Formats: sequence, structure tokens, C-alpha cells
Amino acid sequence: MVKMKRQISSGGVIFRRGDDSIEVVLTARKKGAIWCLPKGLVEAGETLEETAIRETEEETGLKGRSLQKIGEIDYWYYSREEEVRIFKTVHFYLLEFVSGFEGNHDSEVDEVRWFTLEEAPNILSYKNEKEMVTRAREMLNQPSREGP
Repeated sequence: MVKMKRQISSGGVIFRRGDDSIEVVLTARKKGAIWCLPKGLVEAGETLEETAIRETEEETGLKGRSLQKIGEIDYWYYSREEEVRIFKTVHFYLLEFVSGFEGNHDSEVDEVRWFTLEEAPNILSYKNEKEMVTRAREMLNQPSREGP
């Protein structure tokens, strides 16, 4: 019988507004073979939102301010190391870029790069993460409630 366990992670879609576009950060793994959103496991005592902010900063070198939750994704994967099937839920937050430099990312990722909101879904490797960026784009393109 295959052992199973559950993991909970959080991540972020960190963005910045340019003159004529909005850009988001993606991270490359496996020498650029996989492009994904920054995310990681929730640590003891952390909220999901705190994890998203911390993991995004660790993996990208960029500090973000959380605006709202985008949603979550679920998937199964197999850990050969632990010989266990893992059911993982990842919660994603919309983070506004505050400071930092993408060259200061940790060793878990190979590269960190800004892409426009329009091109990011075409770069991302995973369908469920493409959906998170699409939702983020919808949130960012909504008219401001603050007035003109």
C-alpha cells in the first residue's frame, strides 16, 4: 500500500505597474525547463498570507505587499525520496512589488524574470498556475473603487 500525506503551501503573484503594462515575476527551475510561480511550505505559526510573502521574497529577492487572496490549487505528486504520495494545496496571493532585486533570489531557483501579464501564462509550465495569473490579471484590470 502506498503511503500518503498532505502538504500546505502558499505563494504569490508579485506584480509591478510599468508605463504601459503590468509585469509579474516567474521563477525558473531545472535549468529553465520549468517556469513557475514562487511558493513554499507553511512554517509553524505562520499564516497562509505570511508564507506567501516570505516564500516570494526568498525565491525571487523581491518584497511584496499582499493585496488579496487569488485562490488555491490542489494536486498530487509522488516523492521518491520519502516514497509517499503527497496531496498538496497551494494558496496564492496577489502581491504588489515594494522593493528588492530579482538577482537576490535563493538557490532553489535558477532564474527570476519579469514578464508582462499577457505573456506570463504562455511561459508558465503548469496549467493551474496559468489560471492563477489569469485571475490576477482580472483582479488588476478591474476599475478602481477609489474613483477617478
